[in-house]
Amino acid sequence: MDVTLTGETVLFPIAGDPIGQVKSPGLLTEILVARGINGLVIPTHVTAAAYPAFVAAMKTTHNVRGLIATVPHKQATLALCDQPSERAQFAGSVNVMHKREDGTWEGDNTDGQGYLNGVAACGYEVAGKRALLVGVGGAGAAIAYEILARGAAYLAIHDADEARRDAAIARLDARFAGQVGVGSSDPTGYDFIGNATPVGMREGDPLPIEADKYQSHQFVADCITKPEITPQLAIAQAKGCATMPGLGMFNAQADLLVNAMTGTP
Repeated sequence: MDVTLTGETVLFPIAGDPIGQVKSPGLLTEILVARGINGLVIPTHVTAAAYPAFVAAMKTTHNVRGLIATVPHKQATLALCDQPSERAQFAGSVNVMHKREDGTWEGDNTDGQGYLNGVAACGYEVAGKRALLVGVGGAGAAIAYEILARGAAYLAIHDADEARRDAAIARLDARFAGQVGVGSSDPTGYDFIGNATPVGMREGDPLPIEADKYQSHQFVADCITKPEITPQLAIAQAKGCATMPGLGMFNAQADLLVNAMTGTP
């Protein structure tokens, strides 16, 4: 990465709480530089309570041209975005915004595309498969939509927040009638299992999925980048499952994020 900081450098904050786990600022900055953009992606630690004021401040900071939202801000960003994409509205969350010339935010959610592109890069396609997804928060809702949009035969959703789970299922059923329903942490009977929660990020976290029940024919994916191999992925690999760690999603999503935050078609 070769960035020359000047008064003309434009900024793209990435906001989260916590923020220490994010690996994207360096890679995204490298992509900006490779495209000839004098820009810098900077990590910003912002609490949920302070986040609306932070977004408002970034909106009036002229050399801030875009914003990336990570855990736990993606759903809150939807309400703060002036023009969210149809995909973001359906997912109920925004993870990246671009500031237009008139100073308003346009936003998208690239999580679902990144997750499934990463899975595809591992040689696996969800079309025609039975899938289980754990977690339908900011990233999970977008991933759920993309699983069905890519032709999964059926998607079961499990979330500790039953109200959030049921709301996601209702939205998806309106678009993919009869193909989505309530799941559990038991992966038995599914071809594809995805974790879209932050559970596994911290040492001592419980397993988000009953990983001892994995079978070798199943594909298991995670969205956590640190640690690279979560405890539940380690169990899946030991049982002979093909897997995608969170870095697969991260790498597949990088160009999508830069396109969205810079307003590149």
